[in-house]
Amino acid sequence: MAIYRQSLPQLQGDLFLGDGGLETILIFHKGFDLPCFASFPLVNDPRGRVILEEYYANYLAIAEQFNTGMILDSPTWRASQDWGDRLGHSASVLKDLNQQSIQLLEAIRSQWSHLQKPIVISGCLGPRGDGYQAEARMDAQTAAAYHRPQIETFAESNADLVSAYTLNYIDEALGVVLAAQNTGIPITISFTVETDGRLPSGETLEEAVCIIDAATDSYTSYFSINCAHPSHFHSVLTREASWVQRIRSIRANASRLSHAELDDATELDIGNPLELGQDYQSLLATFRQINVLGGCCGTDPRHLQAIAAACVSL
Repeated sequence: MAIYRQSLPQLQGDLFLGDGGLETILIFHKGFDLPCFASFPLVNDPRGRVILEEYYANYLAIAEQFNTGMILDSPTWRASQDWGDRLGHSASVLKDLNQQSIQLLEAIRSQWSHLQKPIVISGCLGPRGDGYQAEARMDAQTAAAYHRPQIETFAESNADLVSAYTLNYIDEALGVVLAAQNTGIPITISFTVETDGRLPSGETLEEAVCIIDAATDSYTSYFSINCAHPSHFHSVLTREASWVQRIRSIRANASRLSHAELDDATELDIGNPLELGQDYQSLLATFRQINVLGGCCGTDPRHLQAIAAACVSL
């Protein structure tokens, strides 16, 4: 059975770390070719599985060093049906790979059971389309139907919650929450934003949080921002605003570049890990509810080490 599904420990306020930019590490540091930016097929590949185990162990070691909790997100950001079709995976194979991904994290959690703080397992899902562009939009009910199979697979597993990352328009995010609510598993929603702090759709973070909460009786466990640099969104977060209090997690990019610039880049921009740690520190000093810290594109253990060092004493 899932250990924390009925009571997520990160909601109690202690500091939790996440991992970094899985796909960028696999491509640029480990030399993997990831068609469709998909890492989930590696769970069924002997070398890939070893690399994934090492990947998660690097971040768990940082959590151990700083005595923080840990969120383990499954490598399934691209493991929904449209992406599975592009990669030649049937619905049954895709379901099996999603299940194997959670089982991998269960085995890793067992190996690190000596940690004093909780290790939470999250079933990760991503947008149906491009994470950087709000194209071919679905209405909320269509989005719920599309994402429900992956969410139900996680619900049937021992995942503690589902985390949806890099969503870029409100209706798809709302559909994800509706599907999770219907399934009965906790859900967190993470939006990406452009350099002006708005979703790629042009909608604001405030609109996104308020509309989704109003439509679902605040079912979302908490909201997050990912795949954007703190300089892109810090200014749109107002300390006094009640909707900002719903944002508990940050998984920022290492680079200050825009999404368009990152798409055109031929080399990985890792930014400055120490400066990124200071950016996180500034966010946490103002927004005390933020307590789940990870990285996104371009980040690796150096960045999480710097983030933890800068934030653990706040």
